[in-house]
Amino acid sequence: MEAFTIIYTLFGGLGIFFFGMKFMSDGLQAAAGDVIRKIINSITSNRFMAVGVGLVVTCIIQSSSVTTVMAVGFVNAGLMNLTQAIGVIFGANIGTTITGWIISLKVDKYGLLLVGLGFIPALFSKSEKWQHLGKSLFGVGLVFVGLQTMSGAFVPLRDNQAFLDSIAYFSGNHFGAYLASILMGCLLTMIVQSSSAMLGITMALAYAGIIPYHTSVALVLGENIGTTITAILASVGANVNAKRAARAHACFNIFGVLLMLTWLPYFIELVNSLIPHDARFIAPDGTRPYVGQHIALAHTLFNVGATLLFLPFIHQLAAFVTKITPDRSEKEVPHLLVLGDPMNMLPAASMAQAESELKKMKNIVERMYKLNRDYWQAETYDPKMLAKIIDYERITDNIHKEITVFLCYVMEKPMSHHQSEQVQAMIKIADELESVADYIERLASYRERFKATEKLEGESRVEFFQFLDDVWVFFELVGDGLENGEVLDMAGIEAKSDELQLWADSMREKHLDRISKGAYLPVTALTYSDMVVALRKIRAHSYLMASAIESFNAKHD
Repeated sequence: MEAFTIIYTLFGGLGIFFFGMKFMSDGLQAAAGDVIRKIINSITSNRFMAVGVGLVVTCIIQSSSVTTVMAVGFVNAGLMNLTQAIGVIFGANIGTTITGWIISLKVDKYGLLLVGLGFIPALFSKSEKWQHLGKSLFGVGLVFVGLQTMSGAFVPLRDNQAFLDSIAYFSGNHFGAYLASILMGCLLTMIVQSSSAMLGITMALAYAGIIPYHTSVALVLGENIGTTITAILASVGANVNAKRAARAHACFNIFGVLLMLTWLPYFIELVNSLIPHDARFIAPDGTRPYVGQHIALAHTLFNVGATLLFLPFIHQLAAFVTKITPDRSEKEVPHLLVLGDPMNMLPAASMAQAESELKKMKNIVERMYKLNRDYWQAETYDPKMLAKIIDYERITDNIHKEITVFLCYVMEKPMSHHQSEQVQAMIKIADELESVADYIERLASYRERFKATEKLEGESRVEFFQFLDDVWVFFELVGDGLENGEVLDMAGIEAKSDELQLWADSMREKHLDRISKGAYLPVTALTYSDMVVALRKIRAHSYLMASAIESFNAKHD
């Protein structure tokens, strides 16, 4: 019966720990959603910047697995190159060590106090910011309650000789025991799919005095390898570069652990010497109160040291995983939906991907607009240019569909009200960009009518190109808000939109007047009217896009 009590207490404590970690992570993500999105968008080719991004994002979301899966997804979508992804993974390995320090605080006696303090703003505050912070505090409290419950479950095992004999080999202070502990930590983490949970269990075992300090350090090293399975599984079905990013994560951790294994006893003593209290100190109640700090420091020193060691060789690591993961015979094209189910990703990371894809879509529309102008200016009708414009429009249709479907899945995830508004704004921006592309294609199709009897020349031609250029400037003005993330001058945009609307009406009237005077064939009236209407529609959709961009860039109170 005692064994059953230990098992259900252990699993109950683990469940509370998991629930607390999720609450804390969800609260921090919602509170810092904009920060995460902007940090992700700041990634450059600078390896140190990439490491910093991985570190900060992981500290916020409290999961290196989520960060590495995000990096793999970004590579798969073509939004990040392999070297950048490896840098982010390096940073994630350092960021995940913050979990150990939180656990090592040993304020578990105040766990229920934190739960009590957290649930009040989480449930009763009218401020969304305080709700998220309360949720995070509530989660931290549950983490400590779960750890305390697990530690209590392990206490009877100190006097269970059969159990102690079964783990005696792992507790040995020799190379074989270290290797066995590393492999056990790796295997259990692969099964649990959470290095944070395994770290919590390891610290609870060490604190209860079930396993010695050196065994817990070896287990943590194994957990570092085991956590790479998440990214590897996420890369299944992805493109070659995504597989390389996942394998780079595994290689980095495996190489680091193998190097550490050669001088692990000295490393353990080094960590012990850096903290005033001995990790092996046993309190009157049989617990080891200081071992948690030593495990947390060992975890941090290992990951920081491995990152500093491998960072100068990041290109060599990229070359190695490229060699062991050769290119496929067929050409691969980065594709947003190849990421798989966005339900497995952070809302902020998904939004950053969609934002990047929107910018790509805007750039395609810009190229389409410029090509359309060249097409109209050409002396003779060129079917190849028209075919290219039609091809651009087809691409925007595909991107529009992908972004909309992707973001609809993202909206099913828990997110803040502000994030929900931003996702809706992005869907609206995609809609308007697709509509602009439709009218550019429609405008280009009218050029075919001028290859026979109709001609566009004289004042009507001059006015048409002036209006075409002014509508283009208006579109660019709006698009800069998406590109730069700056708040738009909506009053100025509205005034310019109204001006273009009046100009369009004036152009049609002037052209009809010229036709009545015999300057143009009557048949051109319909075509010219259609051309002006197409440009006016581009103006209208650009204005609607400005409103959506304004909503997307709005500051969160």
